[in-house]
Amino acid sequence: MSRRARALPAVATVVSAVAVTTVVVGGGVTAIVANRQAEVPADANRRPPATAEITRSDLVDSRQVGGTLGYPGRRVLPNFATGIVTRTRAEGSVVHRGQWLYEVERRPVILMYGSIPMYRRLLPGTRGADVEQLERNLRALGYDPGPVDPDYTWRTARAVRKWQDDNRLSATGAVDSAQIVVASAALRIAADTAVKGDVAGRSVITTTGTRRTVHIELPASYQQFARKGAAVTVELPDGRTVKGRISAVGATATVAAGKDAQATIDVEAVVTGRLGRLDQAPVSVLLRTERHRNVLSVPIEALLALREGGYGVRVVNGTTTRVVSVKTGLYALSRVEISGPGLGEGMRVEVPEG
Repeated sequence: MSRRARALPAVATVVSAVAVTTVVVGGGVTAIVANRQAEVPADANRRPPATAEITRSDLVDSRQVGGTLGYPGRRVLPNFATGIVTRTRAEGSVVHRGQWLYEVERRPVILMYGSIPMYRRLLPGTRGADVEQLERNLRALGYDPGPVDPDYTWRTARAVRKWQDDNRLSATGAVDSAQIVVASAALRIAADTAVKGDVAGRSVITTTGTRRTVHIELPASYQQFARKGAAVTVELPDGRTVKGRISAVGATATVAAGKDAQATIDVEAVVTGRLGRLDQAPVSVLLRTERHRNVLSVPIEALLALREGGYGVRVVNGTTTRVVSVKTGLYALSRVEISGPGLGEGMRVEVPEG
């Protein structure tokens, strides 16, 4: 078992803790100079020492951090239809391909999927990747535009007219941004920026993605805990826990304004389970980075700093004690992995009282 470089800060903590809790004289760590394997009878006048058990279990290095549960991709959706808003959807509604987002003067604005925005009017003779994107959507919705390719042909126009007629739009065979909004996937209605009876301005609705995620501003010093695909446990405001998995990790650290601001990286985790209607809710997230299976461990405060270097533990056996030199491994919360001659599960080691 090797000591890991990232465990060194924890070692420094141990030394400090021992210096405070095991002082005999002089304010330093008690130096162990006796034969480390020799059993020493307990002082008859000394109270029995406080002890802790050596346990064998899986040890997991983890950190608890704060996060915010909500829907990602919040966006004020641009509107290019003119007139009076006549219909909007309820907040929280999910809109899929081919469904209306809102209506202006009873004409629906319809969602289609893709990556190219409706930046121009499409009509017979138009050519480009946006034409191919339109044809792909028409085919997915059950209309026949002919070959799905960059050419807007008479067959494309015929499919568009049929689609327009089915959606109460003027069947012109040409489409523009007043009829179609393009997004990469389904959208959730987060809020209405206009209501029925308003003049349709630059925006009518605000949307988000449909899958809730936890956003974490993770201290850069904890970046080893943020691995894409790693499992996390999220504690909700009501105390329930749900499972999640890290879906995205920021590539650069940012520092907020302020004297004591620390560098952070943005981390997103997708969560599953019963989440109710929670949105923008504060949550606690348990991140894990490493697991050592079936190892011996003791409370960190059981470690003694040895004069000759390294660490040991004082094993208590009835009325006798002996100091055993140990190698330390993984530090996890309040415990540390150890190995040493003669150590085993169930043995007891001395710890500071308190």
